[in-house]
Amino acid sequence: MASGPRCPACAEPRVAPRLLPCLHSLCAPCLRRLGPLGEAGRAGGRSVLCPVCDAEVALPPGGVGQLTPDYLALSGGGAAAGCDLCADGAAARRCLTCGADLCLFCCQAHRRQKKTASHAVMELENTKDCSQAGKPLFCPSHPTEELRLFCEQCDQPVCQDCVVDRHRQHPYDFTSNVIHRHGDALRELLKSTQQHMSTLEGALSQIDDMGSAVRSRTEAVATEICLFASGYVKAIEEHRDQLLKQLEDLKVQKENLLHLQKAQLQQLLLDMRTGVEFTERLLTSGSDLEILITKGVVASRLAKLNSIAYNTHPSVDNGIQFSPQERAGQCSGYAVFGAILNKVVDPARCTLHGEDLHSARQNQLTGFTLLCNDTTGERMGRGGEAVRVTITHKDKRDCAVKPTVCDNGDGTYHISYSPEEPGLYAVCIYVKGQHVQGSPFTLMVKNKFREHQGVFHCCTFCSSGGQKAARCACGGTMPGGYQGCGHGHKGHPGCPHWSCCGQVKESSECLGGPPSDTSQRSLLRTVVL
Repeated sequence: MASGPRCPACAEPRVAPRLLPCLHSLCAPCLRRLGPLGEAGRAGGRSVLCPVCDAEVALPPGGVGQLTPDYLALSGGGAAAGCDLCADGAAARRCLTCGADLCLFCCQAHRRQKKTASHAVMELENTKDCSQAGKPLFCPSHPTEELRLFCEQCDQPVCQDCVVDRHRQHPYDFTSNVIHRHGDALRELLKSTQQHMSTLEGALSQIDDMGSAVRSRTEAVATEICLFASGYVKAIEEHRDQLLKQLEDLKVQKENLLHLQKAQLQQLLLDMRTGVEFTERLLTSGSDLEILITKGVVASRLAKLNSIAYNTHPSVDNGIQFSPQERAGQCSGYAVFGAILNKVVDPARCTLHGEDLHSARQNQLTGFTLLCNDTTGERMGRGGEAVRVTITHKDKRDCAVKPTVCDNGDGTYHISYSPEEPGLYAVCIYVKGQHVQGSPFTLMVKNKFREHQGVFHCCTFCSSGGQKAARCACGGTMPGGYQGCGHGHKGHPGCPHWSCCGQVKESSECLGGPPSDTSQRSLLRTVVL
């Protein structure tokens, strides 16, 4: 009917609707126009793209014709059917003999006619009865035969002709006998699917709730970010104003010092100019007697002017720098960076520190520390200065030591080196190309530290176990033919000492020369014992 369900593809009343595996119903002509993956004009493919759900569905080997017919769509999809005899009335009854749906008027006429007066007619109580109850469905292969049987092997309704033809020897039964079993199985699948639907609906609800929570949380975090950013901007602006005020105060301070120095020098220059002009006029225009009378006052004044100390260099410098990486504490609760640096390193006030500043050992790592100060003698407190160190042998010009300079970042620099040759070295330390305080200086590199070859003992008698031939470098001997030292005897130093050189300090360097073979054997014997 024109008012029935329409095809979703062509929007026209369905013509021979077929059911796709995705359970969407389309007209057979529309299905034939669908090519592979739904491309129009390319028929004959094994799969098509459903125009309703975009699902790729496989077609049976026989094509569209073997798809399951959509009888539900043919019967009106559950809607009230019209009368099969007239075009206006709505079906209220159904003739069980001829299977026609009849309106009330046509039903009365159906009973008055001789040919149909004996037909059994039943009431259609609901739309389900209107579409299904007793209405016959005919076999697609045998249009005159009603589908009353069900082939178990092929799992499809068949007619009597099908049973003796294509479905010969297949197990079958009447549809009324198998509908309960297959209907129950379908209801179980429906129940399971409905459970999945409930689960999916719950999941979608949770997803919607989570989406709402994400949006709410995003708005809250965005508010926090805006508050943080506005606070940070305010703190930076406040820090900027503080830096600008600090810079202005520094400028005023330096200008005041320069003005004061300028005023003092101008006054001194004026006093000197007055004294010079008076003295020149006295010497050129005054008589001898006038010069002699006035010379005492003039000499005293000029001497006083000449004794006044003054600085020929500006009392301040232009060493004002801005360090954006410098931590500047907190401002309104936010950490801020950037500080004004007005300290300038003064090489003449940089000092050197270290125990081994003027002495070192051959092939031994040694070092000292450079402390950088500004023009007022205060520690710089930051690194980054250009420090250069040279260590050159005084007697061997081609012999130089390559030092390593480590910037500690706090105004101190550690210089380490390892000389390979003994002797005197000239050490020069430069900051910004100028010598620091105490540079250059002389470095004495001694020979490699000599380890003791003997034993640190109280006496030879004890360390050798009473051997008479054992000797000691201290030169002590014992009565009775003992060639080594003993407690309280001649030559014993009176305290523990090294048997190889006589040194009384355990952590000292060995001072003994290369011993003779005899003494070496006796000393080694003492060591072994």
